[in-house]
Amino acid sequence: MDSFVKALNQYAPLSAACIEEVLKIVRVKTIAKHDYWLRQGNIPKSVAFVKKGLFSYYYITIDGNIVIKRFFAENSFVASTAALIKKEPSLFNVCALEDTEIIEYDAFSFWKLIERFPDLAIFHIKYIEKHWIIDKEEMEITLKYQQAKERYQTFLKEYPGLTSRLKQHHIASYLGVTPTQLSRIRKEL
Repeated sequence: MDSFVKALNQYAPLSAACIEEVLKIVRVKTIAKHDYWLRQGNIPKSVAFVKKGLFSYYYITIDGNIVIKRFFAENSFVASTAALIKKEPSLFNVCALEDTEIIEYDAFSFWKLIERFPDLAIFHIKYIEKHWIIDKEEMEITLKYQQAKERYQTFLKEYPGLTSRLKQHHIASYLGVTPTQLSRIRKEL
């Protein structure tokens, strides 16, 4: 639980009482490689912290193509946030690319704790600001305006060390290119 508590505190320092209450609503869970934590079309109810392992966060187009939006490795929180907030079916799948150990908590129980603990509300605001406003805006600009080679270089900066853990088609899907195009890009660098 140390890595989980440390991750919470990196956004805002939490009181001991708050941490004690948060730890009451979490559970450790293992997701086997190739299994799903969340499937597209299901209504999400939880948030997960990746203690060990790796998830891909993707959707499947009408044509059956997989489009990876993000990767979630150790020390990151994963959820289908918009679907969770709206209580609607998720547009995304969250699939384990490795055997993955998570610390999971019910989002609605967490939101009840936010009402009781202002420090937890500050954590939540700072987390949303960083990952769903700042990072998301930068990612949208990158995907829309950068050439494939630049997107690959940005990927290497955003996800240092993941290239050895991912298959080429995963990276290609994330970049919006074919595996053949990715091979050419790698040869150019």
